[in-house]
Amino acid sequence: MTSLTRTALVVSLSATTAQAQDLTYPVIDTMQAACYDLVGDIIDCPDEGEPLFGQDAQYAGLAASYTDLGDGTILDDNTTLVWQQTPENERYQYTDASAYCAALDLGGRADWRVPSIQELYSLADNRGALLTPEEGEPIPYIDVSVFDFYYPEGQMAFAGQYWSSTLYIRGPVQNGRNQAAFGFNFADGHIKAYGTGLDFYTGAPATGGLTGSDGQVPGNFVRCVSGEEDVYGVNVFVPNDDGTVTDEATGLIWQQADDGERREWADALAYCEALDLGGYDDWRLPNSKTLQSIVNYSGTGFPAIDTSVFAITQDSVSLDFWTSTTFGDWTTHANVIAFGQALSMAGDQTEFTDWHGSGAQRSSIKTTVGQEMTEDTTCSVNVCDYNRPDNLVRCVR
Repeated sequence: MTSLTRTALVVSLSATTAQAQDLTYPVIDTMQAACYDLVGDIIDCPDEGEPLFGQDAQYAGLAASYTDLGDGTILDDNTTLVWQQTPENERYQYTDASAYCAALDLGGRADWRVPSIQELYSLADNRGALLTPEEGEPIPYIDVSVFDFYYPEGQMAFAGQYWSSTLYIRGPVQNGRNQAAFGFNFADGHIKAYGTGLDFYTGAPATGGLTGSDGQVPGNFVRCVSGEEDVYGVNVFVPNDDGTVTDEATGLIWQQADDGERREWADALAYCEALDLGGYDDWRLPNSKTLQSIVNYSGTGFPAIDTSVFAITQDSVSLDFWTSTTFGDWTTHANVIAFGQALSMAGDQTEFTDWHGSGAQRSSIKTTVGQEMTEDTTCSVNVCDYNRPDNLVRCVR
């Protein structure tokens, strides 16, 4: 891909670390620093009013900030959470992950635990890219100048999944029986629900889905966290009387109802830039971490959003919403958050099922114009994801 110097307006949305600590849920910037065109090439960031203006890199949020405490732990200066710097280079079953963290003796702390998906995703760094050997060395989706990270040995390079404590409670995944919990993949930059090895309905060992050579779910890695539970990741929504919703936990203001239109990525960017709502004209398309901050992971029904304050105007199984963040592995794609089912289909299936869970962060192709895409799927070695080029939009300011 062509590399050009980034020269364009960058709008600062950044609070200071001190200001961030006045918020209970400060959303950390994705740290994405480049702009892209629709075919995946790096470009000079567009000027305001030009096509493709409003990309992630053009709005600088709260920059990640960490302090090495010198005892194998890292303090996140923004969230005040303390993290295990070097995880074990081995996989754990979901039920074993909590026991591992609870028994961890590190940094003089006795309150280690598995992080929630919101806490875990706060570490995501969208400068990552799972490059092929021909393209160069892969770049993890975490700041490796601060945290240690291992690519998996003896497995595909993309198998860098880390557990969160957040169970997927809306239903089973994969084969219609498997219980799942969310995790973030620091190798390939996705939030997905992964099988716990248990049956969703009975709690007994699962009998289908993705399994290892021993018939058991292969498990995920674990990076433990220390800090007060049920604070970071908890929203405080206040509906306004002007079509907007304020989240007092994050300091963000949201468009209350999407307009029901599906758009390709360029049009989604332009729509938010042009939106005039609630007396504000500084709306933007949210980046991945910003949009993920309003996912309701604790509900049992669809969509995965607090419907007492927000409206999703379409009634559809698939409710993917665009973000402004280009996907590092495939820069022809941009990240989406699934507020409906995250549909996929394995080779032995004939229908799409909720494979990765409502609340997953995956990616969709920005446009089919000039692309070799003949159907709404993007396939890996394991599964084909349902992938539309036209998705829904909810703007933020």
